[in-house]
Amino acid sequence: MLRFGIRGRFVVCDNLEKCLKILGNVRDTCSAAIVSRVREGWGGKIVNFAGWLMPVQYQDAITVSHLHTRSSASLFDVGHMLQTRVSGKDAGEYLESLTTCDLKNLSKGAATLTIFTNDKGGILDDLIITKDDEDKYFLVSNAGRRDEDSRLLLERQKNFKEVDKNVYVDFLDPLEQGLIALQGPTAATVLQSLVNFDLRTLKFMYSVNTEVLGSRIRISRCGYTGEDGFEISVPAKDAINLVEKILEIPGVKLAGLGARDSLRLEAGLCLYGNDINEDTTPIEAALTWLVAKRRRAEANFPGAQNILSQIKTGVTKKRIGLLLGQGPPARQGASILTPEGERVGSVTSGGPSPTLGRPIAMGYVPPDWAHTGGGVLVEIRGKTYKATVSKMPFVKANYYTAK
Repeated sequence: MLRFGIRGRFVVCDNLEKCLKILGNVRDTCSAAIVSRVREGWGGKIVNFAGWLMPVQYQDAITVSHLHTRSSASLFDVGHMLQTRVSGKDAGEYLESLTTCDLKNLSKGAATLTIFTNDKGGILDDLIITKDDEDKYFLVSNAGRRDEDSRLLLERQKNFKEVDKNVYVDFLDPLEQGLIALQGPTAATVLQSLVNFDLRTLKFMYSVNTEVLGSRIRISRCGYTGEDGFEISVPAKDAINLVEKILEIPGVKLAGLGARDSLRLEAGLCLYGNDINEDTTPIEAALTWLVAKRRRAEANFPGAQNILSQIKTGVTKKRIGLLLGQGPPARQGASILTPEGERVGSVTSGGPSPTLGRPIAMGYVPPDWAHTGGGVLVEIRGKTYKATVSKMPFVKANYYTAK
């Protein structure tokens, strides 16, 4: 896999000629910052994802890659994600002023999924924050929200500096710091052969900085597939060696964004821009658990008044899971109807479930239609199909808790 910087973006491809063809042979805009490469015959199908050209799949079909991840281990390139270091005496207070998480009570080395919220309680982005120390944090947020997240963090940093508070923000350049995700039930066995500590001591949502193959890297036990796995932040100059060493281990295959999307859908996980956005609150999105108990009591996060009111009095819409029968998948925008044909909501994510062998979807409906086991209709290309409201995740999660 080759990655080239183009006006602040990058292109990923399996060889130089394909990259240049995609770019219209604009060689002068390419900085030859090669993060990792695919061996001959492993070429990726390239798509535009949130302004980034990324592999949607490799040699295997998306379904094959999906099932391989569920049974073995797959390696994903997620270097387009925004990696950020936040440090300083007031770093924890700074991050809590933007999110709903409890960093004060988060253990060192632990990570938490959280959200940036606006003054209405809408979700500006979802992200993972790792607490390296009381004054050091590491963030991973969505590529599609890179500009918005950067602006949000810098504006709040300016506010803190104006009152003499100490906060430093360092956005990591994806051409200098890569990010790969090794996911699947055999991921730990694969990675154990490369590290010099017992991975059984690293639980889900914990992170460690260590050395592998002479490179200083960060290993976080997390991912977005519902499987056990790791996200590995590695200097770009060392990424080629690390990726090739992992791919040499039997049972590991490359997987693209197509499989990543179907895996996260089976895991009942939200995709920003589809299932959550600035007009969706965490309560409506069935993410109430992201609003920490202490933060509820303090009510000092953006949008607290509306979010706490919804926790108390309820919401007018709610995210649900849908199981469809044999038939076409319901995609984003498909209408959700009552059995009598009245439109009550819409699908936000949907597609075939390779694991279950049937279509699944997520969407929003009024609370009266959100009861598990309830029947609704979904309109797909002018025809209606029966669907059942389902609990999520659709496929049981396999996170490692060391129990």
